[in-house]
Amino acid sequence: MDAWRNNGPHNLSPLQADIIAFLAEEAVPRRQSDIVAALASTPPTVSDAVKALRAKELLEGVRDPKDARAIIVRLTPAGVAEAHRLGDVSQVMSEAFSALSEEDLAAMLRGTAAVMRGLQDRHAIPVSRMCLTCRFFEPDAHPEDAAHPHHCGFVDAPFGDAQLRITCPDHQNRD
Repeated sequence: MDAWRNNGPHNLSPLQADIIAFLAEEAVPRRQSDIVAALASTPPTVSDAVKALRAKELLEGVRDPKDARAIIVRLTPAGVAEAHRLGDVSQVMSEAFSALSEEDLAAMLRGTAAVMRGLQDRHAIPVSRMCLTCRFFEPDAHPEDAAHPHHCGFVDAPFGDAQLRITCPDHQNRD
């Protein structure tokens, strides 16, 4: 997706759009550190993006009821509306990907994940929440099943390359 072209009425950067999408995903207020971890970014970068989103009145900051020293951010009604608009853009992308055969989708995901893993190993990009870096991922655990050779220990189920995730909410770093 060309995020710069799909920035909409609020002139969002790709990171700002990602923050809105992340906050809309579970619809619960989050600390900035949660956003940093989820989006594999850095604290100063996320802080700048959150400030910009607050200035655009798409986010608001409130005291964390569990720790009055901390601020949590949540979407404003305008932020929720923007999340819906961004979801429409995502729907267009989903439709384009659905035109791919399962084999083509699997090859694309396998290649993308391999490139990302290589860049992460070289510290060129931060570690994301993808299968290849997850402690639950067991590659080629089911060699007898060509369509579903891998295993996810979190859900205890086999899966194939077409189901590889680049971002997974259940991801836990492999240590």
